[in-house]
Amino acid sequence: MAEPNLETLRAAFAGRLLVDAADTAPFLTDWRRKWTGRALAVAQPDTAAGVAAVLAWCHVHEVPVVPHGGNTGLSGGATPDASGRALVLSLARLNRIRSIDPVSNTLVAEAGVTLQQVQDAAREAGRLFPLSLAAQGTCTIGGNLATNAGGVQVLRYGNARELCLGLEVATPQGEMWGGLRGLRKDNTGYDLRDLYIGSEGTLGVITAATLKLFPLPAAQVVAFVAVPAPGAALALLQLAQAQLGSGLTAFELMSEQCLRLVEKHVAAARRPLESVSPWYVLLEVSDSQDEAHAAAAIEGLLESALEQDLATDAALSASGAQFKALWALREDISESQGAEGKTIKHDISLPIARIPEFIERTGAAIENGFPQLRLVVFGHMGDGNLHYNVSPAEGSRGDDQFAALEAPLNRLVHDAVAAFNGSISAEHGLGVLRRDEAARYKSPVELRLMRAVKAALDPKGLMNPGKVLVNDSMERL
Repeated sequence: MAEPNLETLRAAFAGRLLVDAADTAPFLTDWRRKWTGRALAVAQPDTAAGVAAVLAWCHVHEVPVVPHGGNTGLSGGATPDASGRALVLSLARLNRIRSIDPVSNTLVAEAGVTLQQVQDAAREAGRLFPLSLAAQGTCTIGGNLATNAGGVQVLRYGNARELCLGLEVATPQGEMWGGLRGLRKDNTGYDLRDLYIGSEGTLGVITAATLKLFPLPAAQVVAFVAVPAPGAALALLQLAQAQLGSGLTAFELMSEQCLRLVEKHVAAARRPLESVSPWYVLLEVSDSQDEAHAAAAIEGLLESALEQDLATDAALSASGAQFKALWALREDISESQGAEGKTIKHDISLPIARIPEFIERTGAAIENGFPQLRLVVFGHMGDGNLHYNVSPAEGSRGDDQFAALEAPLNRLVHDAVAAFNGSISAEHGLGVLRRDEAARYKSPVELRLMRAVKAALDPKGLMNPGKVLVNDSMERL
C-alpha cells in the first residue's frame, strides 16, 4: 500500500502534526530506554473531536495507531515498532480539567492531564483523589486508566479502575462514545468502561474520564517498622486491619537490601531506626479527626505489634517533613536500584496470605540457581503486589552475561507465580514486555475471549498493534 498523504491528515484535525526527526524522537523511545521504534508522524490533537478525526483518517488509510501519554510506562506499551508505519497519537494537548463537583464527589479530566494536576485540583476543592504513583508529576490520567495503574493506596481506595466512574472514548473507526455521566449505579448492560480500562490502547483511545473523589483526611501519619520476616509483616497487616479498619491506607513491604540501595544513592536518605532488620514495613494511617488521634491509633497498633513480637522497632512521623522523608525511603527504591546498573524486574500479584511462602520458596530457588544475584524485593503487601526485582552482584553493573539470565529468571519467577495462583503483571500492564509470557499462562478460553473482544472493537487490528495480544495465530499460543 502506498504511503498515505500526511497533508490530508494535517487538514483533518486541529492541533500539531510532528514529522521532523528531532520533534518525533521523544515519542519513539520508552522511559526505560528498552524499546525504540519509528513512526510515520506524531499527531497531537487539541480536542477529543480531533482525536476521533485522527482515528477516522487512520481507519480509512489503514494506518496503525500507538496512543501515547506521559511515557512513564514500564512495559513498552506506548512505543511504536520498527516498521515506521504507525502514527503515534499523543494526548498531551488534551490537558483540561473540565469540571469538579464536590457534592457528587467527581472530577472530569481529559486524558492528557497529569495525575499530579488531578490531585492538586481535587485538593483545591477540598477533596482527595487517592491514586498515587512515583511518576505522578509526569504520568497522565489517560495512561493511568489505559494501564489500570495501582500505586500505594490500592489497599484503601482501589486501583484506577475502581476510581473511575465514566469514560469518553474515541473508537478505532473515529466515533465518540460519551460515557462520562459519573453514575455510581448504571445497571443497563455491558460495562463498556471496564473494557477500555486496562486495555492499553488496543481497543480505542480514552479522551476523558469522570473520576471518583473522597473527603480530604484531617491527618496522615506514617510508621516505619522493623519486622523479622515477611510472615511477621503479614501478621502485622492483619492486626492493623483489625485495629485501624479503613484508616489503614497503605502497607508497604521492603527488604534491608532496598534500604541499603536508597541509603547509598539518595543523598537525603536517613535510616529512621538504629537497628538493622532483614525486613521493614511502611504503613500509613489517614484520620478524619486530627493528627493526635491518628498518632494515638498507630501507637496503639505498634504497642501491640511489639508485644506480640511482630515488630522489633519503629519510627513514627511527627511532622510533614518526616512524613515525606519516610515515604521517600519507599518511593526511591526503583531509581536507586537503577543507579546500580541493569535490573531484571517482575511486577507480580499474589494471594496476600501466600506472600511469605512465595518469598521464601522463590528466593531459595534463585539463590540455588543464581547465587551471584541480589534480590530487591518490595511492594504493596496490603494488596498483594510485589516488585520482585533482581540486580547483579554487588560491585557489578551488569553485563551481557547478566542480560542473558533474564529469560530463565523470568521463567522461574513467573512459573512460581502461576503455581501460587498469582498474576505476572499486577500494575504495569503487558505491553510488549509481558505479552508473550501472558499468552503462555492464560487459558485458551481466556485468550479466545480476549481476541473476540479485540476483533469486535478493532476489526482492522490498527489500535496499538503488537501490544497485549500476540499477533500470530492461536496455534502459537
